Amino acid sequence: MKKLKILSVEDAVAKVKSGDRVFIQGAAMTPVTLIDALCDRYNELSEVEIIQIHTEGKAKYTEEPYASAFSINTCFVAGNVRNAVNSNKGTYIPIFLSEIHNLFRRDILPLDVVFIQVSPPDKHGYCSLGVSIDITLPAIQKANKVIAQINPQVPRTHGDGIIHSSQIDAAIEVDEPIFASTITTPTEIEQ
Repeated sequence: MKKLKILSVEDAVAKVKSGDRVFIQGAAMTPVTLIDALCDRYNELSEVEIIQIHTEGKAKYTEEPYASAFSINTCFVAGNVRNAVNSNKGTYIPIFLSEIHNLFRRDILPLDVVFIQVSPPDKHGYCSLGVSIDITLPAIQKANKVIAQINPQVPRTHGDGIIHSSQIDAAIEVDEPIFASTITTPTEIEQ
């Protein structure tokens, strides 16, 4: 069984090459540290395709100067990628959430790299994918490389959202809060 490789963030994202298709885990588990470090490489990369559903955060890869190296192909149009999808910097795949896994499993969208955020491994070497599993597990199973952001603030969930650390090709360690929704007071119209 291969040992988990903890690298610097620069060395971890160096595994992404020009022309790669990169899937990014989304929602509360969006691995922002990995994404930002990848975006920092925009001068040395070209034609890197980002596949995602809903991600949280800025989505720097859709903004200049980073967008020169990246294109987005999303299965969900959230506010952080809407401008890119409405321009020539991104595309939208109209598909039901329940069908997205088939894009990976049937090699319709073969994946070179997957960016995920997970809990630290337990004593048996298992990491939790946390609270945003959705289509991430089939992406991990089909990708050539899995790069993880290991974060002790990721809640440990059970069921299908567990992977063994031997499935991770490179990892970085962070200790930062995951994304959370802010509850606002309903407006008069919402009431």
